[in-house]
Amino acid sequence: MERPALKLTLLEAGYCTHPEFVTLRGGQRRHVRFPTLFALLDHPRLGPVLFDTGYTPRFFSETARWPYSLYAKITPVYLDKAETALNQLQARGIAATDIQTIIVSHFHADHVGGLADFPNAHYIYFGEAFEAVRHRRGFGAVRAGYLPGLLPPDFESRSRPVGARETISLPPDYAPFDRGIDLFGDGSLIAVHLPGHAHGQMGLFLEAENFGPTFLAADACWHSQAYRELIYPHPLANLALADANAYRDTLQKLHRLHQHNPVLHILPTHCREVWKRYVEP
Repeated sequence: MERPALKLTLLEAGYCTHPEFVTLRGGQRRHVRFPTLFALLDHPRLGPVLFDTGYTPRFFSETARWPYSLYAKITPVYLDKAETALNQLQARGIAATDIQTIIVSHFHADHVGGLADFPNAHYIYFGEAFEAVRHRRGFGAVRAGYLPGLLPPDFESRSRPVGARETISLPPDYAPFDRGIDLFGDGSLIAVHLPGHAHGQMGLFLEAENFGPTFLAADACWHSQAYRELIYPHPLANLALADANAYRDTLQKLHRLHQHNPVLHILPTHCREVWKRYVEP
């Protein structure tokens, strides 16, 4: 079967600020911008597919009360309404009802903020990612970076969680990743586990007609420099990680992937370098 190429468009739906040195040892101590990117994937058979959705104004309403307000205080968020995934897609002639599939990398608020804006969408994610947060409320939810009110009421009925039983062997180009899931059965999007930042976090391998070989790395690291040079975050970052040891292991894998396949475009969600190159107005 010939593997279809997809057109990839990276877009920004808001941003947050945080001291850079926490996410990258040796970084600046001042607060810097961390863009929140999501991906629009034009699939030849399925039409427009989203990988995450970024922030929406719901983030502010959901964090208006205690203890969820802690989330907004720890991670200040900035968003112009025109920047939401919904409004940016509409500006491109894509209606909310045109989105039939949204792939969720993990369930932090900056990745699921716009799910409720797409009434016809079905959601694909690793089952363990949702299981890790589905019953969390209050402080437990804040600790997991999860705002339960962001999910649409019918989220579970529109979901297609995927799991380990569906894995296939991956080609040598993807080493050290050797197992993945062919999400659509046509080789267009191959999902792999990226544990550490969040339980059940998903990354995607694809062949983008306008990028070439690409890996959407979600939040496996905050900076491209980190995977290139294998720079770990400050220990303070452990407070925001689901599993600090798994995070380090995943970052090591990204570093080896880059060394093994340097032509591969590895694109972390919050990297300013990626934002400046592909998104910045």
